Amino acid sequence: MPGASFLGKIFIPFGGLAGYSLAMDDIDRNILLELQGNGAAGLAELAKVAGLSVSATAERVKRLEERGTIRGWRADLDPAAVGCPQLAWVFVMLQSGAEQGFVSAMSQEEAVLECHAISGRWSYQLKLRLPDLAAVDSFTNATLRALPGVMRTETLVGLVTHKETSALPIAPADEEE
Repeated sequence: MPGASFLGKIFIPFGGLAGYSLAMDDIDRNILLELQGNGAAGLAELAKVAGLSVSATAERVKRLEERGTIRGWRADLDPAAVGCPQLAWVFVMLQSGAEQGFVSAMSQEEAVLECHAISGRWSYQLKLRLPDLAAVDSFTNATLRALPGVMRTETLVGLVTHKETSALPIAPADEEE
């Protein structure tokens, strides 16, 4: 990639995503990489990374938001500092037909950070953040198992977190653009 910036070369874990249209060039990619590393970066900082004017950079960011590439803006909080240091994953087996009610209920639960339909013997995997093991037990028994259609659960508790990130490996820009 002649003329590609340093940020454009930071992380290329794969040669592309077959079958996916990224509609993203190196400038978009560099903006996204910078925002993942520094979500509070101002337009002037992003313009330097992008090699564009501030107004052109603002248009790029707006377009990335409109396309849904940037889904939102959040602070990265320390779980212990905000009262939810206990990490747990819960695998859930549901009866057929219970999915809609389960997903609706889980989307309303503050402690549920992620809810994934998965393959294998389990129906769903949840990622939870709660104050302590007693809260994990209470959530699992009083909230989760009380839902219609929940047949079985298995809970795994995190002991020590060595890495936790929401930063995604951004695919290289499409070479055709």
